[in-house]
Amino acid sequence: MSPEFERRLSHLLDRLEPMLPPTAVEVDWTRDVAALWTRHPLGGRLTPIAPRDALTLEDLLGIARQKRELLANTRAFLAGKPANHALLWGARGTGKSSLVRALLNTLGSEGLRLIQIDRHDLPALPALVAELAQQPHRFIVYCDDLSFEGSDDAYKALKSVLDGTLTGPPENVLLYATSNRRHLLPEHMSDNHDTHIVDGELHHGDAVEEKISLSDRFGLWLAFHPFNQDAYLETCQHWVEWRLGVGSFDDAARAEALRYATQRGVRSGRAAWQFANLWAGQKTLEA
Repeated sequence: MSPEFERRLSHLLDRLEPMLPPTAVEVDWTRDVAALWTRHPLGGRLTPIAPRDALTLEDLLGIARQKRELLANTRAFLAGKPANHALLWGARGTGKSSLVRALLNTLGSEGLRLIQIDRHDLPALPALVAELAQQPHRFIVYCDDLSFEGSDDAYKALKSVLDGTLTGPPENVLLYATSNRRHLLPEHMSDNHDTHIVDGELHHGDAVEEKISLSDRFGLWLAFHPFNQDAYLETCQHWVEWRLGVGSFDDAARAEALRYATQRGVRSGRAAWQFANLWAGQKTLEA
């Protein structure tokens, strides 16, 4: 091998180095309960991650029905019984993502395994699901804050995995997603131009049908709505007294909590948690 060839080969390898994936950390599903799908120029891989926190289902107030239904669906799945893909949609900060995290903390010891995939990586979803089909474990593939823009066709891979192929997803995989949009795709007034009435029945145009068909593939819809004042204050009290342990939720704390929600223009579980942190920090400094 000539020195010139060696030099050029070395130069080529140096240029290829940034494109190679980092040294892989293998996922051990007998030990790891969660993983993140990360992409690189040559494909993608699973990276094990620890649960973000110790959040429990009991910490989530104001969403009793949603907790009950998602827990029942997931337990049926873990038992090998029929279960549905789930779409958690609704107002921001009302507990959609937190419910999935709390579910993993509750059911991880019972065999639940969770894989999070970013919306932009959904074209790799069919390959990921095919890989998981070879595993003896049961997986929730989870996409947080899922929505698509008009020119984004990544949703086609999601549709295919949900209910669009001859085989469908393997029996050991379910898809859970959270979104602020019920139909996941943007909806425009112009979409209704092709809507018409035939024999007294309303028929939507192709644009509307295409957008509805994606969310229809999720068999379980769970709606999350803004908190009323009582639910918001109850959640503030839970975090201040029971989780952060910074004294009683007295009249002063209640008044500050209401002022905080008014300033933010929202009453939600997230706002309650953020207020509790603010209140706990102030009380700790005063002590």
